[in-house]
Amino acid sequence: MRKKRKNRSRNYEAKLITSSDPKSPISEAFRTIRTNIEFSSIDKQIKNILVTSTIPSEGKSTIAANLGVTMAAAGKRVLLIDADLRNPTLGKYFNKSSHVGLTNLLLDDNLGWEEVMLSPGQENLYLLTSGPIPPNPAELIGSNKMRSFVAAVSESFDVVLVDSPPVLAVADASILANYLDGVILVVGTGDATHEQTLAAKEQLQKAKANILGVILNKAPMQEGYYYHYYYGSR
Repeated sequence: MRKKRKNRSRNYEAKLITSSDPKSPISEAFRTIRTNIEFSSIDKQIKNILVTSTIPSEGKSTIAANLGVTMAAAGKRVLLIDADLRNPTLGKYFNKSSHVGLTNLLLDDNLGWEEVMLSPGQENLYLLTSGPIPPNPAELIGSNKMRSFVAAVSESFDVVLVDSPPVLAVADASILANYLDGVILVVGTGDATHEQTLAAKEQLQKAKANILGVILNKAPMQEGYYYHYYYGSR
């Protein structure tokens, strides 16, 4: 059993391609995404961004983690928040425990975010894991305390990336999209149907989300390169 857990941890860390192989074509693709996000914020400052997907297993957490690494490498002070309080995985990419994190912060008035924030080991990059899975994730995500927390960390960081559950699975992503500056929708090739993806887009629009763009994941690249690093990711 211990051996399986260790192997699973290695699999998550292997998907952090922007850290392990920064010169790869996939890492270059993330740098392009970073630039596109910067250009999208010319008229309006975008500091906190939701990363979500239509359904599970499209690669949203992998995208969030690699995007965080790429932005931090460019000198931006970045905070990654695992707000998927139903099936959190973001901490696993950096081999960090999720036992104490966002839910502790939201439920304990005496706890400051600086006390639960983690350093994954890369300059400018910080991580807030989910904490224990609560019985009422949507209520916590939509609480005034969560909104105040996001506003506070947005003052202290250049970019705040928030990982959430998929749009069509539960209401959490739509709640977050309503008060975050922008949304990135991850679409896994061959995963959600066209109709499902359109439904997710419409649901985000109903939540008055500012959709920055769509990242097509698991798509074949030129010269034989593939997004195989992201297969099976959340």
